[in-house]
Amino acid sequence: MALLKRFVLKPSTFSRCLAGGLSSEISRSQFAFAFGGPARTNTGENRPYFRCGHIRALHSEAPHGSLIEVDLNRLDGEDTGIVEMQMCRDRARNSLGRVFVAQMRELVANLHHDAAVRVVVFRSMVPGVFCAGADLKERAQMANVEAEHFVHGLRSLMNEIAALPMPTIAAVDGFALGGGLELALACDLRTAAHTAQMGLIETTRGLLPGAGGSQRLPRAVGFSAAKELIFTGRRVGGEQAQQLGLVNRAVQQNQAGDAAYRDALSLAREILPQAPIAVRMAKEAMNRGIEVDIASGMAIEGMCYARVIPTRDRQEGMKAFIEKRKPNYIGE
Repeated sequence: MALLKRFVLKPSTFSRCLAGGLSSEISRSQFAFAFGGPARTNTGENRPYFRCGHIRALHSEAPHGSLIEVDLNRLDGEDTGIVEMQMCRDRARNSLGRVFVAQMRELVANLHHDAAVRVVVFRSMVPGVFCAGADLKERAQMANVEAEHFVHGLRSLMNEIAALPMPTIAAVDGFALGGGLELALACDLRTAAHTAQMGLIETTRGLLPGAGGSQRLPRAVGFSAAKELIFTGRRVGGEQAQQLGLVNRAVQQNQAGDAAYRDALSLAREILPQAPIAVRMAKEAMNRGIEVDIASGMAIEGMCYARVIPTRDRQEGMKAFIEKRKPNYIGE
């Protein structure tokens, strides 16, 4: 396997927007709102920021002039290597509409080939909600065949997220219902605020989970518990979700409403110093191994282990251990 190599990062959608100038279609009130909200830096300080959903830009899979509903934020300084997938479809509570899904699909596809990214945090920029699930107003306008095709594409997107080579963390600070919970389940790890509400509620709408939820929920919480949650369409809070094994961590919500994101960022910072190739291979070994018998799983582990043997990072890890210092991994 070719070793991971560092390369120059492409500017984010937001950077491209700045380079092209702000659209004249943005009203003064939208412009003021875009600059007015507080965003927290790596140190937790407040600073002005752009609300990505209020700036227009060209997106290759979105219609011309569409608002940015999903964008990437690459952290810097000591957090270099952590990337945030920011969901900011304000008016529709991050519901999974055509533009939202197309933009996320494009960004996820780019991440698959980005060797500089070590952890991805999926977070909402909309207060009180992670992702409200399907855009039912948009879905109601679809013919049956069109709706089936769209859900197939949504299932494909969740599979692409699950197949990202680096660890992914969903920060659930609010409602994650239906497809919103399926999005969180497609991530490797999940953090949640106690006040969050999660559930696969499709049976209450005459449906069943169609974007991977019927398969990933049993793998997360067990067969019987998953059946009960899906059959009843029940919602659970953050604390119960942790007890069920649905989330890794549950924390008290803070005044800013971003406690799960803060905890996800803390978790990402624990992963960040580790050897990135080793972490990626560990993820591949576990994801592929869980689907097969133990003997086949052992063979998969052996193949993944063989891939890290010739890396410079493995040599650095051994050298740092002998020299009693922290290793400096470069992803090669």
